[in-house]
This record gives sequence, C-alpha cells and structure tokens, in this order.
Amino acid sequence: MTVEREAPADHRYLQVARTLRKEIVEGVYPVGSQLPTEHDLCERFGVSRYTVREALRRLRDDNLVSSRPRAGTLVVARTASNSYAQEVMSINDLLAFAAGAEFAIESNTMVTLDEDLAAHTGLPAGSEWLVVRGTRTAEGSPEPICRTEYYVNRTFAAVGRLLQRHNGPIFPLIEDLFGVSVVEVHQEIAAVVASPGLAADLKVDAGTAALEMRRTYTTSDGEIAQVTINTHPAARFRYSMTMRRVKA
Repeated sequence: MTVEREAPADHRYLQVARTLRKEIVEGVYPVGSQLPTEHDLCERFGVSRYTVREALRRLRDDNLVSSRPRAGTLVVARTASNSYAQEVMSINDLLAFAAGAEFAIESNTMVTLDEDLAAHTGLPAGSEWLVVRGTRTAEGSPEPICRTEYYVNRTFAAVGRLLQRHNGPIFPLIEDLFGVSVVEVHQEIAAVVASPGLAADLKVDAGTAALEMRRTYTTSDGEIAQVTINTHPAARFRYSMTMRRVKA
C-alpha cells in the first residue's frame, strides 16, 4: 500500500501565493477588485485557512493587495519601494558608480551553469539562468567603468526582451512584470586579478588588480531573482562609508 504525503504547508502557501500573484499581474483580478473570500480560496485550492492567510500575507508583502477587517482583500496599485536598510550602523554608504552609465550588451542568452560559473555566482551548478553580459561606460569616457554580468532566474527570463531599450537596473523590471518584491540585497566585494578576457573588456593590462562586486537579489518568497556581478578596474573604483559610534 502506497501512502501519498501532502506537500508541506509552507510549500502550499507559496504555491497559492504564486498562482494568485500571476492572476493579479495578468489582470484576472484588476486593481480595485476584490479577491475571493478566504473560505472560497480554501475550497478552490483545497488548503487550510492558515495556508490561505499566509498566501495573502505574501501578496501584501509584495504590495499587491490590502486587507481590512470585514472588507475583504482588495487588489491595489503597486507602489515603488526603493530603500534598503543595511545591517550596519552607518550614516553614509556611497558607491561612486556613474549614474546613467550606458550599458552595452554583448550577449543575452540562457545558460546552464557549470562548476566554474556556479562558484563565480554562488548559484547551483546545473541550474539554468538568463545571462546578460556587457560593459558600462560613462558619457564622454573612452574607458569602461566596469564589466557587468546579470544572472536572471529563468522564471523571470522574459525581461530579456526589454533590455535593449532599458539602461537601468533589471530588478525593478522583474518586480513590475511579475508582481514580486525584492526584499533583500546581499552584497559581497572581493579583490580579483584581471584575466586576459576581462582585461580586454576593461581596457587594462592582464594581471592588474580589479574589484568584483556581487549582489544577490532575493524575493519575498525566498527565491533568488537575480545575481549581478560588476567588475571594476581598481583604479576606477571607489567605495566610501562613514560610521559613527553609538552610545550604549
């Protein structure tokens, strides 16, 4: 006799949230409309009230719905959230990165990560990602500021069609197109040596010092939406942080 096990409750509420999020983004539930009641959602998905409430909490975290007692759950217009709090006490954390630098795309393709790319990105080997590579150059400068690599979760790979007309960061496009919210950005900075290929892209000598900045963007579902790697020649990079002692 084979006994089928139910999916864990946390998996079920994520599945419910993703289905409802997709329907909201596609206009099944337009802005201003109400979602079905908790009871109706329980019956539709065959889940508990707790599971439905957790799914709705995810949608609220993504700024897709608002809930009020006795008023139900209303689909709302998304509002932008552009601020991220750091886990350090700092007044100023400024990255001298030229605003409006032009991004020249050299490649835009789906790639299955091998062991080397997995180590480079911190992503699982064998997983498939949309990989966009190119260089960023400030207006009037003959030398690139950095080489940029985007690794976009295949779930959101449709953003690749928009990048030729888009010069800013990619994650706001992912948020708008798919109704998710990036709630955490983890950043690591490492010193590296410019390989011949990297040196050619950056117009520096092979073997010179460079700084690699890797940012990992995580959604409210705990899913990595994107990894961005910017590699700067050491002479063209400056990172400034001011911290003040806090009285105990």
